[in-house]
This record gives sequence, C-alpha cells and structure tokens, in this order.
Amino acid sequence: MTWHLARELIRRGHDVAVFAAPGSDPALGVVELQVDALPEHAGRHDVGAPPYVEVAEHHAYLALMLELAGQAGERFDVLHNNSLHYLPVAMSGSVPMPVLTTLHTPPLWWLESAVRLDRGASSFAAVSRFTANSWAPITDSTCVPNGIDLAGWPVGPGGDCAVWSGRLVAEKAPHHAVMAARRAGIPIVLAGPILDMDYFRSEVEPLLGRDATYAGHLAQAELARLVGGSRVAVVTPAWDEPYGLVAAEALSCGTPVAAYARGGLPEVLTPDTGRLAPADDVELLARAIAEAALLDRARCREHAVTDLSLARMVDRYEDLYLGLMGQRLAA
Repeated sequence: MTWHLARELIRRGHDVAVFAAPGSDPALGVVELQVDALPEHAGRHDVGAPPYVEVAEHHAYLALMLELAGQAGERFDVLHNNSLHYLPVAMSGSVPMPVLTTLHTPPLWWLESAVRLDRGASSFAAVSRFTANSWAPITDSTCVPNGIDLAGWPVGPGGDCAVWSGRLVAEKAPHHAVMAARRAGIPIVLAGPILDMDYFRSEVEPLLGRDATYAGHLAQAELARLVGGSRVAVVTPAWDEPYGLVAAEALSCGTPVAAYARGGLPEVLTPDTGRLAPADDVELLARAIAEAALLDRARCREHAVTDLSLARMVDRYEDLYLGLMGQRLAA
C-alpha cells in the first residue's frame, strides 16, 4: 500500500521521501532505515530483555523521529506514517510537521498505548469503517479504504475454476476454501506463499487433489492472470480482516467474490459483485461460491474502477494532507 501510495503521489508531482527498510524499491529514492541486529552482550542475558530485532527496530524509528524533530524535518509539509510501530505515533508531538497515521490493523496494545500518549498530536485514517469503529473507543479516524492499481489487475476472461490467493496460514483458512469449493462442485486453485508449513501439511495438503491444486507463490502478473482467468474468487479469513485487499484485486480482474463476512470485507463487496457467508460456515460458503460464480463480470470491474481504485484512495489522502496543512497554517 505504501509503495503504491508513494508512486502515485510522485506521479502527481509531489515531492515524496520514503523512509523504509533496507531492500525497498530503489526507484522511490528510499531513505533506508538501518535495522541491524545487535551483537551479543551481557545485558541480553537478562530474561526480560526484548529480542535483538525489536531493539534494532526501536532504535531505527527513534533515530528517524529524532532526525525529523530537528532541521531535517522542516522541509516536509506532512509526515504520513504507515508503520505498525508505536514510536512514530508516540513521538508525533516532537516533529514540526503534522502527522497522519493510517491504522492498518485492529488495535494492538503497543500501538494503542502510543495513541493514548500522543495526546492529540496525530491525526488518523483507517482502511475501513470496520477498522475505524474498532479504534473508536481510543481515537477518531477518517475512513480511507485501501486502493488497488487497476492496471496491475486487468480484466480477465474468467474460466471454470475458483481461485484462492494469499498467505497460506491458519488465519487465512485456505482449507475452508477447498472444502467449500468441493461442496459447490467447482475446482479450485490456491496461490500464495506458505508461511506456516506445519499448518499447510496438516490442514491443506491432505485436501489437495484433482479438483484442488496449489499453484505456488506466483509473481504479481502471473497471479493477476490466474485470478482473471477464474470463475470466482474465494476469501476465507479466520480473523477480522481490516480491509480485504484480495477481494478488491479479484473484482478489478472482473472475478466475482464469495467470502466470509468478517472485518472490512462486507465493505468491499456489493450484492452484484459478491456473496457473503457467516464466518466459519463452510456449507453456506459453498452456496455463496455457487451464487457468486453467476454474477456479471463487467459489473465487478465497474465497481473496482468506481470505488476501489488507487486513484480514489490517493485523492482522499491528498484532501487529508491539505486539511492538515491548513490547520497548521491556521495555528
């Protein structure tokens, strides 16, 4: 999301500095944050000491915020924080520019604590109404739904199979997608990185066969062709998804969606672009798959263009930036 946002802002003529981890896209002119693991030392033997990486990340964000609090920060109009770390929020009052933080997850205790400490220094956006409502007891936020690059997810011809894409982990529950597609009588292809091999071997692999295959971890263009060449996309979160990006990507390809009604997913779909089933109900998900497979592909793409695009998202963020700058000038 940050990569797409930065590229589109640059394309629109904005001067953008991206502070990110080593290995980020050099085309963005990234200022790399050094997150080197700390060497072994006596203090680490304290059982209460945090792991090396956590300390290294803490120091990286601390160094950045201290730098931006000085003269280096005076050239920026707005700081847009898309990290999940607490320091950019907790230290937002120390920098000279207004800070906008996008809430990409439900409340996490360390980030929630930072929001309470920030004492109104930050402004907040949330990637869905569901996420905004989750944070409402802690802070107000403006809903700015995530947007997708429509060119990267072109319309496909459809096909005979269902598709499931994402990280193959328990909280995404691809095994539910296989079981539901099988009950619906539609073959299914899974695609994505296996990040929990124990889960994959125990829950997914035994279900694979002639009507359920694993295509591997595909490059983006390959995945777009697979999704666009599918009859229906299946989305099966076992947790409350803050948004539901894979559903939006499928709709951009013209592929209707059958999904569990969890988190922000109901906000992505409309009655003519998808069908929802109660969470964890494989039987009703099978029915949703059969019904969604009959929906109009042109309408799915139209909905993506009108409501789910990267351009729409960046328009909203530009409005927020201008509002924050106006508040700063008025103060």
